[in-house]
Amino acid sequence: MDKLILIDGNNIIYRAFFAMPPLTNAAGQQTNAVYGFTTMLLRLIEEHKPTHMIVAFDAGKTTFRHEGYQDYKGGRQKTPPELSEQFPLLKELLRGLGVPQFELETYEADDIIGTVSRQADEAGRSVMIVSGDKDMLQLASAHTTIALVRKGVTEIELYGPEQIREKYGLTPEQITDLKGLMGDASDNIPGVPGVGEKTALKLLHEFGSVEGVLEGVESLKGKMKERIETHAEDARMSKKLATIYREVPLAHTWEEMAFPGLNPDTAGPALAKLEFRSLLERLNLSGSSAGGEEAAERPPAPELEIVITDEAKLPEVAAALPDVQALHVETYGENPHRAEVIGLALSTSGRHYYVPFELLKQEAAAPLLEWLGDPGIRKTGYDLHRADLALHWKGIAFAGAYHDTQLAAYLLDPTEANQSLSDLVAKYGLPRLAPDEEVLGKGAKYRLPELAKLGAHVAGKSAALLGVAAKQERELADTSMSGLFHDLEMPLSRILADMEKQGIVASTGDLRELGKEFESQIAGLAEKIYAIAGTEFNLNSTKQLGEILFVKLGLPVVKKTKTGYSTDAEVLEKLAPYHEIVQLILQYRTIAKLQSTYIEGLLKEISPEDGKVHTYYRQTIAATGRLSSQFPNLQNIPIRLEEGRKIRKMFVPSEPGWSILAADYSQIELRVLAHISDDERLKEAFVLDMDIHTKTASDVFGVPAEAVDSNMRRSAKAVNFGIVYGISDYGLSQNLGITRKEAAQFIDQYFGIFQGVRRYMDEIVLEARKAGYVTTLLGRRRYLPDINASNFNLRSFAERTAMNTPIQGTAADIIKLAMVEMDRELAGRGLKSRMLLQVHDELVFEVPPDELEQMKSLVPEVMEGALKLSVPLKAEVSYGSNWYEAK
Repeated sequence: MDKLILIDGNNIIYRAFFAMPPLTNAAGQQTNAVYGFTTMLLRLIEEHKPTHMIVAFDAGKTTFRHEGYQDYKGGRQKTPPELSEQFPLLKELLRGLGVPQFELETYEADDIIGTVSRQADEAGRSVMIVSGDKDMLQLASAHTTIALVRKGVTEIELYGPEQIREKYGLTPEQITDLKGLMGDASDNIPGVPGVGEKTALKLLHEFGSVEGVLEGVESLKGKMKERIETHAEDARMSKKLATIYREVPLAHTWEEMAFPGLNPDTAGPALAKLEFRSLLERLNLSGSSAGGEEAAERPPAPELEIVITDEAKLPEVAAALPDVQALHVETYGENPHRAEVIGLALSTSGRHYYVPFELLKQEAAAPLLEWLGDPGIRKTGYDLHRADLALHWKGIAFAGAYHDTQLAAYLLDPTEANQSLSDLVAKYGLPRLAPDEEVLGKGAKYRLPELAKLGAHVAGKSAALLGVAAKQERELADTSMSGLFHDLEMPLSRILADMEKQGIVASTGDLRELGKEFESQIAGLAEKIYAIAGTEFNLNSTKQLGEILFVKLGLPVVKKTKTGYSTDAEVLEKLAPYHEIVQLILQYRTIAKLQSTYIEGLLKEISPEDGKVHTYYRQTIAATGRLSSQFPNLQNIPIRLEEGRKIRKMFVPSEPGWSILAADYSQIELRVLAHISDDERLKEAFVLDMDIHTKTASDVFGVPAEAVDSNMRRSAKAVNFGIVYGISDYGLSQNLGITRKEAAQFIDQYFGIFQGVRRYMDEIVLEARKAGYVTTLLGRRRYLPDINASNFNLRSFAERTAMNTPIQGTAADIIKLAMVEMDRELAGRGLKSRMLLQVHDELVFEVPPDELEQMKSLVPEVMEGALKLSVPLKAEVSYGSNWYEAK
C-alpha cells in the first residue's frame, strides 16, 4: 500500500538547530541542525517505510499572505547565520539520500504540504505530515495523520481527528478558528488580545467558530465582549492567515514523489561529506563513491606482477629493496598504539611484494627490517604516522618517511578530511582500487580473506601509491606548498610519533585517590540534596528529580516533555537563582561527569607496561591546520573548574627528580590578527604589553582602562575571540546572555574602533573571490568553492571562513614551527629533556633538574621566535612536579 510522508523542512531544521549541541565538520561548517534533521528522517524511514516522501521548504520571505497583511511573521528575528548556512547543506544531503524536495515562490511549506495531502487524501492514500507546528492539525483526516515533533526532534505525537477531539474538543477544521481567536506570536498573527488557548477553546465549545463567536457576541459580557467587538476584523484576518492554502499550483506528479529507499551509491558519500560517521555505520554504508558510476568510467586495474612472499622468497625481497619506490603497511584497529600489523607491501616500478607480518620475525627478514628503520632511505606511503606507531609497538623501527599521501591530500585540500587511498585513486583518475570494506569488510564484518586475495589487495595499495604520489608532488609544487609539506608537516609527523611513543606518566594511584575524592564529593552532595528534598531519590532519574523540583518544592516549570518535566542543564541554570538545591544538583552532575569521563576513562587508557598514556595526534582532521588528539583526548581535559584542573596533577615526569615544564602562547590568534590586519590600536596593545581585553573594553566603551569593570572586560573578551572565529550577533548574544540587537551594536562599535580589522575582513573576502582560496602566512591553503555562490547562505559561510582561516591557520602553523625547531634544538644540544604533549597553544615537556634553567629560557625563546610578526609573540613558562603545578 502507498504511504506518503510530508515533512515541514523549515520547521524541523529550525527545531533541530536549537535542540542539538553545536557540531561542526572539519571544514568548520555548522552541521548540528542537518544532523538532527537527518537522524529524525532516518528514523521515520525505518519505522514507517514510506513509498513516497517530500520535504517541503519555504521558497522565500515574502508570501501571498503578506499581500493582505504586511506584518505577517514580522516579529521574527533574523535567522542566525549558523542556521541559515545549513539549509544548502541539508538540501544537498537530501538529494544524495534520494528524498524529493519541493518549494514554490510566494508559498510556504505548509501550503505545499496542504495541497499534496489534499490530493493524496482524495485518492485514498495514507499520509503522515511531520512538523512541530500545531497549525498542521487542521489537515488531519481519516487518511492523514499529523506527527507533531516534540522534545527537540527526538519524539513525535500522532494526531488524527479522534486525538484532536480528545485533546481540544475540536474538529481539525476548527484549529483555524482556535488560531483566529488566540493568535500566534511566532507568525505575528494578532488574534484577539487577552484571549489565550483556554478562553478560545471555551468560546469555540460554545459558538463553534470565529464567525459564530462574532454573531453571538451580544451574549457575552464585560471586557470579553468589548475585546471581541473591537478586534472582530483581527479575528477574521487571523483565521484567514492561519488557514493553510490547499490549492497551490504544483506541477509535480505522484511519480516524482516516489521514494524507493536510500541509494547506497549516493547516500554514503553524501553522509560522509558531512562527516556523519555514526550514521554511515548505522546504515552500513561506505563513504566512498569509488564503487559507483565514476569508477566504471575509469580505466580497469592493470594486471600487477605480485609476489606473495614466503620464507623462501625473503632474499628476493631483500634484493629488490634498492628499487622500492613505495610501501604500504596494512594495520587493523582504530588506535594505532594497539593495532595489529597484518603485513606490508613494497612496490618497485614493475613488481610488487606482499610480506605477511609473521615473516618479519624470520632471520632472512633482517635486511628488510634494517631498510624499514633506516632514516636515510626515503619512503613513500599512506598514513606513515600510523605505520610508524603500529610497527614500533611490535618491536620494529620505522624511519625515513618522506611522502605521506594521506598528509599531502589533506594539505592540498584540508576540507576533505581523511581521504582513503581508494578515494585518492578515484580523484586522480587512476585505475580503480577496491575500497577496504569491499575486500576486508567493516566493523563487526571485518574478516581477512585468503592469503592470495589479501596480498593482492595490499600490494594493489602499494602500487597505487606510485601514481598518487607523483601527481601530488606536482600539485604541491604548483600551489607553492612543497616547502610546507616537506619542511613542516612531514618532519612534524615524525616528531608527533616520537612524542606518542614516549607517552606521559599518569599516576594510577593518584587517579584512584582523586576518584575517591570525587566519589566522596558526589556522596556528600547527594546527602545535602536529599536533606533539602526531605527524601532520598534517584538523582540520575529525570522523572524523580522533576517530581522533587516541580511538585514537592514547587519550582517554576521551564520546559515540559512528553514524559514529564525537563531537568536538562539549560533548565537547571535558569532555576539556580530560585533554590539552593539546584546549584547542588549542578555541582553533583559536574563531579559525576569528571569521575566517569576523566578518572575512569583515563584509567582505561593507562598502559600496564609503562604506566603511561600514549595519545594519538591527528594532522589530517581540522581544516585550519590544528592538531586533534585521541586515545585519550588530552586536549579536552576541563581546566576552567578547579576539580578539572586537579586531573592534571595526575600527569607526572617519568624520571625521579625531573619536572614537568609547560609553555603556553599568550593570545596567539589575536596577535596574528594584529599583524595581518595591521590595525594600529591592536598592534599598540601588544607592543606595549597591555591587557588586550581591558584595552578593547576601554576603546569600545570610551572609558579609561582603570574604569573598565569585569562585565565590560568579559564583553570585550567575547568579542575579541569571537571576531577570530567569525562570530555573529546571534553567537555573541548567546555567549553574553544579551539580545541580538545589543550584540549587533557591540560588534558595530568594535569595528568602529578597530577599523584595520574591518578593512582586513573586507579585503580578504575580495581576494578570496578572485583567487578562490585564502592562505596562512606560511602558504597553507583553504579553498572556498562557495565564495562566489549565488546562494546567500553558502556565500556568507565562505566569507566568514575566508576571514578567520588566515588567523587560525597561521596560529596553528606557528606552534608547529616551534615544535620542529624545538625538536632540532633538543637534538642539537644533546639535551635529555623530552617534548611530551601539544595541547592547543601549549607545549609540555619533562625536564631533568640540571637542564631546568636552560629549558626555562630556551622553550619561550624558540616559541617566540618561531615566526617574525609585527607584534611580539609571547610564551609564558611554568614548571612543577606535575602538569597542574606547571600551569
